[in-house]
Amino acid sequence: MDLKPLKNTKISLLNLSSSEWLSLLKLFELSISARKASQELHISYKTALKGFDIIRSAITESLSKSDEILKGEIELDESYFGGKRKGKRGRGAGGKTIVFGILERGGKVSVSIVKDVKAESLLGETVKRVRRGSIVYTDQWKGYDSLMFCGYKHLNIDHQFKFKQGKVYINGVEGFWSFAKERLIKHHGISKEKFLYYIKEMEWRYNNRGKDLYEDLIDFMLT
Repeated sequence: MDLKPLKNTKISLLNLSSSEWLSLLKLFELSISARKASQELHISYKTALKGFDIIRSAITESLSKSDEILKGEIELDESYFGGKRKGKRGRGAGGKTIVFGILERGGKVSVSIVKDVKAESLLGETVKRVRRGSIVYTDQWKGYDSLMFCGYKHLNIDHQFKFKQGKVYINGVEGFWSFAKERLIKHHGISKEKFLYYIKEMEWRYNNRGKDLYEDLIDFMLT
């Protein structure tokens, strides 16, 4: 396959040959680090890192164009990334990036960065991504109390006592948090400016786990 540096495509943003771009995309698919990729391709670390940044940006741009609405049984939760390890943890922890996750059971996960965990922020994202009438499962955080007034059937679980009660649980979205954090930790710190691209990469990888991602990456780069 030949990747010509077509004008106004992502591959034109970095001066690499077609074969180098194809190899870089393959290494990215395999979750190889930018430093290892630079060694494999005999290019500078700065070039490999910029290439990976372009790929992540292309993934994020493609996902942002999706108008897919999640429906049925939905799990909602937030998680905190980055920041200092010491000090307050969980909701209200300072210096961390708050990521809001929406998971359709048997379907996909969708994540977004939110400024806080107040009802206005969480419900605003939910209304944009979840069909009215869906059954929504959460923990007992007060920010979710108004879901029933937004057209959803809302059931919650008190994590102080148990993590599952019949079909009332959020283990699915919590599984995504584990998936994402396990993979992001290898980067040894991600700037807040770039974090959206990394977490959207995790969304894409999670939703397509078990699939061949290489052709999708090529498509992302040619649009």
